[in-house]
Amino acid sequence: MNVTDIQNLYDYNYWAKRRILAVVETLSPELFAKDLNSSHGGIHGTLFHIMGAEELWFMRWKGESPGSFGSDGAYPSLDLLSDHWDMVEHEIMGFCHMLRTDEDLKKVIAYRNLKGEAYSQPLGRLMQHLVNHSTYHRGQVVTMLRQLGVKPVGTDLVAYYLEKDR
Repeated sequence: MNVTDIQNLYDYNYWAKRRILAVVETLSPELFAKDLNSSHGGIHGTLFHIMGAEELWFMRWKGESPGSFGSDGAYPSLDLLSDHWDMVEHEIMGFCHMLRTDEDLKKVIAYRNLKGEAYSQPLGRLMQHLVNHSTYHRGQVVTMLRQLGVKPVGTDLVAYYLEKDR
């Protein structure tokens, strides 16, 4: 994995985020908030979890180890969640573009998880993990959209590359 690969992964990540949010914007506030018995409740809780994890990991990359990423109640509407997520995206993409050499990705990041346990791993691995985490939970959102009778949009990496190459 090199800097260009990481930058492309994050460009993909936020391309996929925008595509999912465009579909979620068509939901009523009731369906957006509905508990669908998924691992984070419903669509609102799952999107908050993705955004919160992205913000949490970004803080870890900067040397901070927050003890939580708050409550989805702080972002009760899609507009509030999306606005905050746009700020997180802007910060992460800025961070990605400040990576200059592949050596930057080898820097070991020490952090504490939400239980306070200490870990350390190379930045590149942590950055790969975060995109994988977001992709996993976007897949859950796709399933929940289908459960609600809403046609989801494709967010596969290959679709991103096809669109990018056009």
